[in-house]
Amino acid sequence: MPGLVYFSSASGNTARFISQLGLAAARIPVSPKEALPELPDDYVLICPTYADGEGRGAVPKQVIRFLNAPEHRARLRGVIATGNRNFGRFYGMAGDVIAAKCAVPLMYKFELAGTTADLARVREGLSKFWGTECLMTA
Repeated sequence: MPGLVYFSSASGNTARFISQLGLAAARIPVSPKEALPELPDDYVLICPTYADGEGRGAVPKQVIRFLNAPEHRARLRGVIATGNRNFGRFYGMAGDVIAAKCAVPLMYKFELAGTTADLARVREGLSKFWGTECLMTA
């Protein structure tokens, strides 16, 4: 079953968004000592951005560690990024980096904990995304 995987730091912005989204989601733990929850077969990753003033460190270390596992990368189907518009061109950069490195679509970006419009767009976008079928023939 397709689903969501997300990372949220102590700020809790991404966790608040997921809670309001109302969809089942597995959380990448903050501590490397914590075990990963059961993951969906295929998933979209929701990831915050933590770039410095030069764009370094955009993808949280926990997410890098998670995606370094080949079995996790193999099931990744898309990424949604969060960020803060105050970071200018680095806003949501984690999504850009992950999409490029993992060859998956960057589906959406939203600021901080998102708005009701962001929640509606993500719900609708995920519904359409998971509802599509591959039309390729062998």
